[in-house]
Amino acid sequence: MFIVLLKFSDNKGNAGQFMEGHNEWIKRGFDDGVFLVAGSLQPNLGGGIVAHNTTRPDLQNRVNGDPFVAENVVNAEILEITPAKTDERLNFLLD
Repeated sequence: MFIVLLKFSDNKGNAGQFMEGHNEWIKRGFDDGVFLVAGSLQPNLGGGIVAHNTTRPDLQNRVNGDPFVAENVVNAEILEITPAKTDERLNFLLD
């Protein structure tokens, strides 16, 4: 399981021109069964994604394909978590 932090860079002002592509990138992540949660980091710091069902190299390639990352609107950080215990509703993350 992974947490992807997409923190705004100094180019935050360019976000509007890449928003459509970024939203399409997020949709593909959900459609591909990789993204579980996507949302904003507060207060207005960028975004965060919970991902699973992928490898770190594949996720890194996916993240590199985000227009926000490619255009330096955000700086991406990938954190890997090996779940040891979950609420039973999230047991699928233990596989």
